[in-house]
Amino acid sequence: MDAIRIVPTSTEAHVAGFHRCVDVVARERRYLGLVVGPPPAASADFVRRVVANGGVHLVALDAGEAVVGWCDIMRFELEGFRHAGRMGMGLLSHVRGRGLGHRLASAALEQARAQGLERVELDVFASNARAAALYRRLGFVEEGVKRRARKLDGTYDDDVLMALLLPGAPDGAAG
Repeated sequence: MDAIRIVPTSTEAHVAGFHRCVDVVARERRYLGLVVGPPPAASADFVRRVVANGGVHLVALDAGEAVVGWCDIMRFELEGFRHAGRMGMGLLSHVRGRGLGHRLASAALEQARAQGLERVELDVFASNARAAALYRRLGFVEEGVKRRARKLDGTYDDDVLMALLLPGAPDGAAG
Protein backbone atom coordinates (compact mmCIF):
# COMPACT_ATOMS: atom_id res chain seq x y z
CA MET A 1 0.00 0.00 0.00
CA ASP A 2 2.97 2.34 0.48
CA ALA A 3 3.46 2.39 -3.29
CA ILE A 4 0.01 3.95 -3.70
CA ARG A 5 0.09 7.75 -3.94
CA ILE A 6 -2.85 10.07 -3.28
CA VAL A 7 -2.92 13.11 -5.54
CA PRO A 8 -5.35 15.78 -6.69
CA THR A 9 -7.21 14.81 -9.85
CA SER A 10 -5.36 17.12 -12.20
CA THR A 11 -4.64 15.39 -15.51
CA GLU A 12 -6.73 13.87 -18.28
CA ALA A 13 -5.24 10.49 -17.34
CA HIS A 14 -6.49 10.95 -13.77
CA VAL A 15 -9.97 11.85 -15.02
CA ALA A 16 -10.05 8.84 -17.36
CA GLY A 17 -8.89 6.59 -14.51
CA PHE A 18 -11.50 8.06 -12.17
CA HIS A 19 -14.17 7.36 -14.79
CA ARG A 20 -12.99 3.76 -15.15
CA CYS A 21 -12.96 3.22 -11.36
CA VAL A 22 -16.48 4.60 -10.94
CA ASP A 23 -17.72 2.28 -13.67
CA VAL A 24 -16.02 -0.79 -12.18
CA VAL A 25 -17.32 -0.10 -8.66
CA ALA A 26 -20.81 0.79 -9.94
CA ARG A 27 -21.04 -2.52 -11.83
CA GLU A 28 -20.49 -4.39 -8.56
CA ARG A 29 -24.05 -3.20 -7.72
CA ARG A 30 -23.30 -2.97 -3.99
CA TYR A 31 -21.58 0.25 -3.01
CA LEU A 32 -22.79 3.10 -5.20
CA GLY A 33 -26.22 4.37 -6.17
CA LEU A 34 -25.11 3.93 -9.78
CA VAL A 35 -25.10 0.50 -11.43
CA VAL A 36 -22.95 1.68 -14.36
CA GLY A 37 -20.62 4.61 -14.61
CA PRO A 38 -21.71 7.83 -16.28
CA PRO A 39 -20.44 8.69 -19.76
CA PRO A 40 -16.79 9.83 -19.83
CA ALA A 41 -17.76 13.44 -20.59
CA ALA A 42 -20.03 13.51 -17.53
CA SER A 43 -17.19 12.24 -15.33
CA ALA A 44 -14.89 14.96 -16.69
CA ASP A 45 -17.58 17.61 -16.12
CA PHE A 46 -18.10 16.36 -12.57
CA VAL A 47 -14.40 16.64 -11.70
CA ARG A 48 -14.21 20.15 -13.21
CA ARG A 49 -17.33 21.24 -11.28
CA VAL A 50 -16.05 19.88 -7.97
CA VAL A 51 -12.72 21.67 -8.30
CA ALA A 52 -14.20 24.92 -9.70
CA ASN A 53 -16.65 25.18 -6.77
CA GLY A 54 -13.96 24.83 -4.09
CA GLY A 55 -14.42 21.13 -3.45
CA VAL A 56 -11.90 18.30 -3.28
CA HIS A 57 -11.21 15.57 -5.84
CA LEU A 58 -8.41 13.10 -5.14
CA VAL A 59 -7.33 9.87 -6.80
CA ALA A 60 -5.18 7.01 -5.55
CA LEU A 61 -2.51 5.89 -8.01
CA ASP A 62 -0.72 2.55 -7.91
CA ALA A 63 2.96 2.10 -8.78
CA GLY A 64 2.06 1.99 -12.48
CA GLU A 65 0.15 5.29 -12.18
CA ALA A 66 -3.23 3.55 -12.65
CA VAL A 67 -6.14 5.02 -10.69
CA VAL A 68 -7.27 2.48 -8.08
CA GLY A 69 -9.60 4.71 -6.05
CA TRP A 70 -11.00 8.18 -5.54
CA CYS A 71 -12.50 10.46 -2.94
CA ASP A 72 -14.40 13.63 -3.72
CA ILE A 73 -16.09 16.25 -1.60
CA MET A 74 -18.44 18.45 -3.58
CA ARG A 75 -19.09 21.79 -1.91
CA PHE A 76 -22.77 22.72 -1.86
CA GLU A 77 -23.50 25.65 -4.15
CA LEU A 78 -26.51 27.29 -2.51
CA GLU A 79 -25.94 30.34 -0.34
CA GLY A 80 -26.20 29.37 3.29
CA PHE A 81 -24.91 25.85 2.55
CA ARG A 82 -21.48 26.53 1.03
CA HIS A 83 -19.75 25.75 4.32
CA ALA A 84 -20.65 22.09 3.72
CA GLY A 85 -20.11 19.41 1.12
CA ARG A 86 -20.99 15.85 0.16
CA MET A 87 -18.35 13.11 0.11
CA GLY A 88 -18.17 10.16 -2.25
CA MET A 89 -15.47 7.56 -2.61
CA GLY A 90 -14.66 4.16 -4.00
CA LEU A 91 -11.82 1.69 -4.30
CA LEU A 92 -11.16 -1.13 -6.71
CA SER A 93 -11.64 -4.50 -5.04
CA HIS A 94 -7.97 -5.53 -5.02
CA VAL A 95 -6.96 -2.55 -2.82
CA ARG A 96 -9.79 -2.74 -0.29
CA GLY A 97 -9.26 -3.73 3.34
CA ARG A 98 -5.66 -2.50 3.51
CA GLY A 99 -6.05 1.02 4.91
CA LEU A 100 -6.20 2.91 1.62
CA GLY A 101 -9.78 4.08 2.20
CA HIS A 102 -8.75 5.64 5.50
CA ARG A 103 -5.72 7.34 3.91
CA LEU A 104 -7.75 8.63 0.98
CA ALA A 105 -10.69 9.92 3.03
CA SER A 106 -8.36 11.48 5.62
CA ALA A 107 -6.46 13.34 2.90
CA ALA A 108 -9.70 14.59 1.35
CA LEU A 109 -11.08 15.71 4.70
CA GLU A 110 -7.88 17.57 5.56
CA GLN A 111 -7.94 19.33 2.20
CA ALA A 112 -11.63 20.20 2.68
CA ARG A 113 -10.88 21.67 6.10
CA ALA A 114 -8.02 23.72 4.65
CA GLN A 115 -10.40 25.04 1.98
CA GLY A 116 -12.84 26.22 4.63
CA LEU A 117 -15.40 23.44 4.65
CA GLU A 118 -16.90 22.95 8.09
CA ARG A 119 -19.30 20.05 7.51
CA VAL A 120 -19.07 16.95 5.31
CA GLU A 121 -22.04 14.69 4.65
CA LEU A 122 -22.31 11.27 3.04
CA ASP A 123 -24.69 8.38 2.44
CA VAL A 124 -23.68 4.76 2.94
CA PHE A 125 -25.81 1.68 2.37
CA ALA A 126 -26.51 -0.18 5.61
CA SER A 127 -25.25 -3.37 3.97
CA ASN A 128 -21.82 -1.76 3.55
CA ALA A 129 -20.76 -2.28 7.16
CA ARG A 130 -17.02 -1.90 6.42
CA ALA A 131 -17.48 1.54 4.90
CA ALA A 132 -19.79 2.66 7.72
CA ALA A 133 -17.18 1.52 10.25
CA LEU A 134 -14.49 3.48 8.38
CA TYR A 135 -16.61 6.63 8.43
CA ARG A 136 -17.22 6.22 12.18
CA ARG A 137 -13.46 5.86 12.77
CA LEU A 138 -13.01 9.13 10.87
CA GLY A 139 -15.49 10.81 13.24
CA PHE A 140 -18.68 10.75 11.18
CA VAL A 141 -21.90 10.31 13.14
CA GLU A 142 -25.21 8.93 11.95
CA GLU A 143 -27.84 11.60 11.44
CA GLY A 144 -30.63 9.50 10.02
CA VAL A 145 -31.69 6.48 8.03
CA LYS A 146 -33.77 6.36 4.88
CA ARG A 147 -35.41 2.98 5.33
CA ARG A 148 -35.72 0.72 2.28
CA ALA A 149 -34.29 3.58 0.20
CA ARG A 150 -32.94 1.28 -2.50
CA LYS A 151 -34.50 -1.78 -4.04
CA LEU A 152 -32.06 -3.49 -6.37
CA ASP A 153 -32.33 -7.02 -7.69
CA GLY A 154 -35.32 -7.56 -5.41
CA THR A 155 -33.41 -6.61 -2.25
CA TYR A 156 -34.02 -3.54 -0.11
CA ASP A 157 -31.23 -1.57 1.53
CA ASP A 158 -31.36 1.32 3.96
CA ASP A 159 -29.42 4.50 3.20
CA VAL A 160 -27.58 5.71 6.30
CA LEU A 161 -26.98 9.47 6.41
CA MET A 162 -23.78 10.52 8.21
CA ALA A 163 -21.96 13.80 8.78
CA LEU A 164 -18.71 15.11 10.22
CA LEU A 165 -18.16 18.58 11.62
CA LEU A 166 -14.58 19.47 10.73
CA PRO A 167 -12.58 20.81 13.66
CA GLY A 168 -10.40 23.82 13.12
CA ALA A 169 -11.92 25.00 9.86
CA PRO A 170 -10.43 28.39 9.03
CA ASP A 171 -12.44 31.49 9.95
CA GLY A 172 -14.18 33.29 7.14
CA ALA A 173 -15.26 30.14 5.28
CA ALA A 174 -17.74 30.73 2.49
CA GLY A 175 -21.26 30.26 3.78
